[in-house]
Amino acid sequence: MPLLEALQQLLTAFYDLGAALISTVIPWAPLVAWVAFWALAVNWVSLRRVLLSGGWVGAVLIMLMAILGWGSIAPPESGVHMVLGLTLSNFVGKTVYVTALAVIALLCGSVQLSGLCGPLAQFDEGGEPKAPPSQSH
Repeated sequence: MPLLEALQQLLTAFYDLGAALISTVIPWAPLVAWVAFWALAVNWVSLRRVLLSGGWVGAVLIMLMAILGWGSIAPPESGVHMVLGLTLSNFVGKTVYVTALAVIALLCGSVQLSGLCGPLAQFDEGGEPKAPPSQSH
């Protein structure tokens, strides 16, 4: 029976290891999804063209609205944010968070434009989906 006990302990250890890994990874899942979306699902060649032709104004306005809405709807319980050891007020803290997300998105774009994503992020040249070939009888 020592073999069964050792097997039970091994399975318990694997379960504890899996639970510890999942509890470590789950809080980072939204950030991983954010990076995966901006690095792999966005055609940065087309988006860069749009942003450089004036679309950055719309992006900044969307960021400002997100800051104002988020700061009004969900202020921190203590009234301040602690960011890297700094005490920031509600709207300043939200501005830091939203700006950090925008910078991460832009960094993902630079990684994709440099070609480091390789075949994971290849899009058609026109930026529009291709029509299926017509079948003639």
